[in-house]
Amino acid sequence: MQAVIIHPADCVAVALQDLSKGTAVTLDNGQCVTLQDDITRGHKFALKDLPAGAPVIKYGFPIGTAKCAIAAGQHVHTHNVKTALKGQGEYAYTPAPKAQLPYVERTFKGYVRKNGSVGIRNEIWIIPTVFCVNEVARELERYAVSRLGEFAHVDSAAALTHPYGCSQMGDDMTTTMKVLACLSAHPNAGAVLILGLGCENNNIGVFKQYLDLDDDRLFFLNSQEVTDELEEGEKIIDAMLAKANEAVREDVPLSELRIGLKCGGSDGLSGITANPLIGRVSDLVVGAGGTSVMTEVPEMFGAEQLLMNRAVTPEVFNESVKLINNFKQYFISHGQTVSENPSPGNKAGGITTLEDKSLGCVQKGGSAPVSGVVHYGERLQTKGLNLLQGPGNDGVSSTALAAAGCHLVLFSTGRGTPFSTVVPTIKISTNTALFKKKPYWIDFNAGEIVDGRSFDELANELLDYVLKTASGQQSVSEKRGIHEIVIWKDGVTM
Repeated sequence: MQAVIIHPADCVAVALQDLSKGTAVTLDNGQCVTLQDDITRGHKFALKDLPAGAPVIKYGFPIGTAKCAIAAGQHVHTHNVKTALKGQGEYAYTPAPKAQLPYVERTFKGYVRKNGSVGIRNEIWIIPTVFCVNEVARELERYAVSRLGEFAHVDSAAALTHPYGCSQMGDDMTTTMKVLACLSAHPNAGAVLILGLGCENNNIGVFKQYLDLDDDRLFFLNSQEVTDELEEGEKIIDAMLAKANEAVREDVPLSELRIGLKCGGSDGLSGITANPLIGRVSDLVVGAGGTSVMTEVPEMFGAEQLLMNRAVTPEVFNESVKLINNFKQYFISHGQTVSENPSPGNKAGGITTLEDKSLGCVQKGGSAPVSGVVHYGERLQTKGLNLLQGPGNDGVSSTALAAAGCHLVLFSTGRGTPFSTVVPTIKISTNTALFKKKPYWIDFNAGEIVDGRSFDELANELLDYVLKTASGQQSVSEKRGIHEIVIWKDGVTM
């Protein structure tokens, strides 16, 4: 197959391979279009003549308007299409028919914590309250890793270093503390060391107000109070390893799984292969009573009404409207335009406007009803598909998913990235070329959709991969020891 029309109402097709000017492309609907330009894989060409100002339809919805007349067979991209997005909007609640989700009865081997929460990893986490002790945290991580062979039930160790915790003011400081507190409570950690300096704004005494002090997985070390913080830290790590080693994996139903949905380095195939594949897996998890979480709010702009209409109640609809409009106001308050997206890499991959990107991005949410809205720095309260406040930035949004309590992240990419956050991050390529080129970045190949594999078949394979990962199989990035966190900063530094 040379190209695909995603929706019958579309006036563009997407190239599935590099195509040369003059090629006669026959599409699934029987239409034949002779190309008037070279078309790179993932990029679009017009199926019919479009006058200036006409809407450009992809996914069955407008992705912008034609800047000038576009002839059938011409390349359709940033040079001849502009966004139609504006600022804050008013939305009407028109409930969509409730989708009938598939039901599968599956289990994974997880760790059931004393408070009833379930983790898919049993790790030692070292969380600095402030950047000043980052290197101490990394040294303690190395010490913990050196002892893992002695503790059969401890999976790994990670220092969750970051550049904050002092000289922040107001809500910015509070946000840092909330995110670190959420991570401290994550069930993927079998034991957590809160590592402080002593004089920072986020000192241990202040930070404890955000923690569950009844959680026996928490340990504390204030570096200024001891002579040798490494010596004292290693003693605490020894106790943490012994504590975490008491946990064992047991069968847990799929209904307890919480998956984060993320895309980064997207290309023109993201909304055709990897994102709809993730959407099908999300529906399988939600259909079984589990939870999936979609973030990257700016990458909902242009497709937000589709999500809002899936809200389970008017109250959830209203929260969704606030989520979108507040984020648009965030852009405006900083003097930025709402449509300042996609990135240069996205454009090179064939994504033309933010509407184009968003309509592809929301495919990750499948067809499940939207059951809840989660604010940044808060933990999940509702099962089903949730929308989480967060930006498009890979580091910030992936960390937000982890902080909310997601066990793992399904991360689609067409351009590729080595980034992974502190929970297992399964990288899913949109195309086979990337999967073959970057075996140390990519876990799963959704590009096989283009090669003729069915969505249902691949969705079941990806679910199998997810459950194996939840049961202890390491992702590609875990094998490399990649576990980054990035906290969203929006305030004054003193």
